[in-house]
Amino acid sequence: MTLPPTEQLHPDALQLTPGNLVSAARALAEGQIAAATAVRDALDNIARGAEAMAETIRTHGVLHFVAAGSSGLMAAADAQELGGTFSIAPARLRIHMAGGLPTGVQMPGGAEDATDDLEDALSALTSRDTVIAVSASGSTPYTVAAAKIARARKATVIGIANNADSPLLQGADIPILLATPPELISGSTRMGAGTAQKIALNMLSSLMAVELGHVHGGMMVNLRADNDKLRARATGIVARIADVDTNTAQQALETANGEVKPAILIAAKGLSLAQAHTQLKASRGILAAALTRN
Repeated sequence: MTLPPTEQLHPDALQLTPGNLVSAARALAEGQIAAATAVRDALDNIARGAEAMAETIRTHGVLHFVAAGSSGLMAAADAQELGGTFSIAPARLRIHMAGGLPTGVQMPGGAEDATDDLEDALSALTSRDTVIAVSASGSTPYTVAAAKIARARKATVIGIANNADSPLLQGADIPILLATPPELISGSTRMGAGTAQKIALNMLSSLMAVELGHVHGGMMVNLRADNDKLRARATGIVARIADVDTNTAQQALETANGEVKPAILIAAKGLSLAQAHTQLKASRGILAAALTRN
């Protein structure tokens, strides 16, 4: 029986020997680089997935991130960044990790086979929701079962896996194959497969934010400025886009209660807060369009 790529032995695996860690490090680095390039072949479906995620946020649906093991950590890390980076409300996000998010240093191994609680965990799914299901093998019982439940409830399923023709990809509305090479440490998918998954997840959420208008000129114009670093960043963003000094940018942010987009319109166009919100609503939240409106 031919093993799937995620379980095969890498031809350079023999370079991982004691006493020659520089050679081993070179092999590991090249393995990670090769894994990262797998994302290039999935760009079309990554873009489709981002559009589906953006539509879910627009229609007040929920993004559900579902995975087990190291794939779960990758999915959870991306989901947990969306509030601070793009101000995606907590009510619009859910993380479903087999065995729950770990609170200590050990990962629950057997939990990826346990599917009994999924019906309850996903009971609120609707057709407005999008499920981002991640599994290196594409056959993890927990993740595959979640995708089946989601399809039955008409939610959109984005499946991310590293093995072609795997059950997760076959059952996904938007299959994202990350065809990474075998791991240097056979089966250790926290490495190459995990690297490709992280890149794909970061791209999905970033492209979603671009589609929603939360990115303008490469800047995070929908960030939540809840610490000194982010408040300074928000001030810089307002000053740069509105072409005003720092004091004016800070005053606009205070008027806008810390919201970057309306602060930019207040500083750049002399609008009131109510007018800024009206223009943003008319522009579907796209700052570039709001800046050019009369």
